[in-house]
Amino acid sequence: MGQQMMRKMDKRKWTSVFEWTGSTLAIIYALLIASNTGNEILGFSLLLISASLFAAWAVIDKRWAFLLLQLFYAASAIIGLIRWG
Repeated sequence: MGQQMMRKMDKRKWTSVFEWTGSTLAIIYALLIASNTGNEILGFSLLLISASLFAAWAVIDKRWAFLLLQLFYAASAIIGLIRWG
């Protein structure tokens, strides 16, 4: 296999890892916040990690609008951590 083909496979592997891990963490974040069980710090921490993973995915795929959205989510997570911390 050529070098370019290997890079595409690596890119696809990493974007898949970022996509699935980020999505799973975002779902857990939403459930924690919606449950109102006092787990806000954990929830906002998961949101920050999720946004970071999605941001990495956006950079790899050069999806700049998606990156901007993730920066907003990361800022929201930081505000949540400050507010609830």
